[in-house]
Amino acid sequence: MKAIIPAAGLGTRFLPSTKCTPKEMLPVLDKPVIQYVVEEALEPAEVDEAIIVTSPGKPELLSYFQPDRSLERLLRERGKSAYADAVAAAGDMPVDFRYQYEPRGLGHAIRSAADAAAGESFLVLLGDYVVPARDICTKMLEVSRAHAGASVIAVAPCAPEDVSRYGVIAGERVGSLCGSESAADEEPGAVWRVSGLVEKPSAEEAPSNLYIVGRYLLSPLVMDLLADQEPGKGGEVQLTDAMARSLEREAMYAVVIDPLEGFDTGTPSGWMATNALMAAADPRFAADFWAAIDERGGLKRG
Repeated sequence: MKAIIPAAGLGTRFLPSTKCTPKEMLPVLDKPVIQYVVEEALEPAEVDEAIIVTSPGKPELLSYFQPDRSLERLLRERGKSAYADAVAAAGDMPVDFRYQYEPRGLGHAIRSAADAAAGESFLVLLGDYVVPARDICTKMLEVSRAHAGASVIAVAPCAPEDVSRYGVIAGERVGSLCGSESAADEEPGAVWRVSGLVEKPSAEEAPSNLYIVGRYLLSPLVMDLLADQEPGKGGEVQLTDAMARSLEREAMYAVVIDPLEGFDTGTPSGWMATNALMAAADPRFAADFWAAIDERGGLKRG
């Protein structure tokens, strides 16, 4: 199975920082965002390769995931084996690349990797969402196995006024990963059968407040439908539209996750918060992080 990671965007919200550095290469602690996503993609045993869909103007991504034996050797000669091991780990990951030559939307980016998926189910992980536990894909695969290999998406509840920012599902709860039939519809682990999908609806039009969080397990049919998917909102080829069309021919399920399980690094404030929250929770950095904060009088709201 392949995992497709769209990473072709311009990173406009981070300019001028992303003028020379792709937003996916911005660091969270000691690794770039994209490495967290690749590591998560490769976590399930079913996945043998991650496919990053990028643009020609981001050679840094290709360089990062290639071996650099001279750097590794230099680090080892200087007694910095831990750094050498980290460089080797990034360069040895099973990662390949495809190109999106024009910005025509998420659906178009995923279709750019159609040859890699080759008629099989595939994962999609959005490249600006970090999941430290790396377990969402495993949960989706579990639900899919329980439902004859159906497509599965990860969803989370949001406030009604926020639904216009996301793709939102319609449907009904049909079970739970934890096996508790009495669990609430929006409780983590709840499993829904999806009957419809709406891209960025108004609060009045939204069929639920469960939004897609950027993790998908999709059937070959969805990839096929993307081949002739007409542009939707914003004049772009929307993945959600192809998924909605697939519902006419096959079942799709959703598993509810805790919205705090992942970190959205797609905005400057989200990226900064992710660094702070993960530093405070990581035993390698927590003591020094809080010492640096305390040295300046602690955190205060302005």
